[in-house]
Amino acid sequence: MLLETEGLTKRFGGITAVDGVDFALETGELCSIIGPNGAGKTTFFNLLTGVLEPSDGRIRFDPESGGDAGGASAGADGTGSAIDITAASPDETALAGIHRSYQITNLFPTLSVLENVRVAAQASRGSDSWKLWRNVADFEDHYAEATRILERIGLAGEAETVTQNLSHGEKRSLEIGVALAGNPDLLLLDEPTAGVSSEGVDDVVALIEDVAEDHSVMLIEHNMEVVMDISDRIAVLHRGELIADGPPEDVRGDEAVQEAYLGGYGREGSEAAGDGSDDEATDGDVADGDAAADGGRRVRAGGEPR
Repeated sequence: MLLETEGLTKRFGGITAVDGVDFALETGELCSIIGPNGAGKTTFFNLLTGVLEPSDGRIRFDPESGGDAGGASAGADGTGSAIDITAASPDETALAGIHRSYQITNLFPTLSVLENVRVAAQASRGSDSWKLWRNVADFEDHYAEATRILERIGLAGEAETVTQNLSHGEKRSLEIGVALAGNPDLLLLDEPTAGVSSEGVDDVVALIEDVAEDHSVMLIEHNMEVVMDISDRIAVLHRGELIADGPPEDVRGDEAVQEAYLGGYGREGSEAAGDGSDDEATDGDVADGDAAADGGRRVRAGGEPR
């Protein structure tokens, strides 16, 4: 098992944003997290990546689990080679192998496209990568990795373009490229198609499918056509609780999911719910915006940076 949560809970004063979630992700899966606004989706991502500290519960991550359906061999405590990342900071979770993109664009707008990825590649090597006295070949390695990533995400031709001059869809693809730096074991994508034109959505979806060929992926997404088309599995949050988890067809036909969120998606004569935007304002996910603004510093309940 690559990732596992047990009783994961986050409270903001009297509001429980994530409520006792037991969740497990196998290596190689592409799992979509869906639910109505305020369901706790981005808060869940923030807990997994160390931006928020859980009120209760545990998070375990096992990058050595490989591709076996059963994960690594269990140890005496039943956790195998998994490490406990419940109290890990954002930089610690990133170094462990969990990278993410944010709901709010989190790029350096005045740097070139290549430099954005190069900086991410350098950061993925840990604090030693920023030492003054180091082999210049290391920088060449970072640029080589960044160039490979740009080729993969279709932005090699824009390498020297100032990032703020990209289209919104191109910025979304670049965010995925930045998250790929360092070759993470797990990639978390927070609304990767939000605000992207209908023409650009196909490009972003194709990129996600390509990335999922050799990475485990979790994404928050409101475009139900995208979710149903690309997901191996769908997990549904409602009022902080996990109310459904399974293959797309099973989740689409689940009555509780229909009532809570889908609003008849997939039924004859009905339209998909969701408009491609999710402010998550009611469940404390304002911390996501704070994380983007302050460089991903851990945030305590109430929004105070740690």
